[in-house]
Amino acid sequence: MKLDIVALGEPLIEFNQTRGRESGTDYRLGHGGDTSNAAIAAARQGARVGYVTALGADAFGDAFMELWTQENVDAGGVIRDPSAHTGVYFVTHGPNGHVFSYLRAGSAASRMAPEALPLDYIGSARYLHVSGISQAISATATDTVFAAIAAASKAGVKVSYDTNLRLKLWPLDRARAIVHATIPLCDLILPSLEDATALTGLDDPDAIVDFYLKLGTPLVVLKMGADGALVATPSERIRIPGRKVQTVDATGAGDTFDGAFLSMLARDASPVDAARYANAAAALSTKGYGAVAPIPVREEVLAFLSGEADR
Repeated sequence: MKLDIVALGEPLIEFNQTRGRESGTDYRLGHGGDTSNAAIAAARQGARVGYVTALGADAFGDAFMELWTQENVDAGGVIRDPSAHTGVYFVTHGPNGHVFSYLRAGSAASRMAPEALPLDYIGSARYLHVSGISQAISATATDTVFAAIAAASKAGVKVSYDTNLRLKLWPLDRARAIVHATIPLCDLILPSLEDATALTGLDDPDAIVDFYLKLGTPLVVLKMGADGALVATPSERIRIPGRKVQTVDATGAGDTFDGAFLSMLARDASPVDAARYANAAAALSTKGYGAVAPIPVREEVLAFLSGEADR
């Protein structure tokens, strides 16, 4: 099957606390993982999407397989590993906001190795999407991402990369070294302003995109949250203004942006038009709780852009 997008990374089962820290221990089961969220977002926009990962041969792995079936994400690149578990994280809530606790060490995805990559599957897509989290979970996962990028480039598949910095997973110096070595290998990058500031030491959006363009990537889409996005190539630079909605939870908004952006490129939209669309999709995704449930479908995004929904 010819795919528009193949994403690679670690999906995580989410347990989100539904009562206050002191009043109870009830948790709502959900699904997370940045590249899985992006894959679902792209599929909801009508793109043909596949996923590459390893899951445990456990109930949580089964839950992801069921989710991807429901969301029309092809799981042809998924390995089930009976010797490892599917990654899990907990979200608790307190006076200082959300607290994330991870049980991902030794997960099936963190054990991914280059020799297990489905090279033909990756080569069947137009775009490969990976992230800094995909690299940070283990040394073998880092090698796997680099091998996937090399295979994609050899097959003529364009590579998309979200830096997605998580300093709980690796120290800043290592993150900088790996991320800055990855960027020249990519056809487009999708960093957030917060991540880019930490990784580059710069806080001006124009200076940040200049830095990344000089590393060698031809397209930078800097995600700036409520302030929109900055689309930059060596010859063009356009700011996309933010979209106002009644935001309740921004979890996964950047992942929604990534998936929606790639879905538009797969429709042969220009990067600027793709960013306008993705900006609207990401805004809509903040109107509900969780990473997956509030991701909009294409019809909702088009209605929003045409003024038929919330402004």
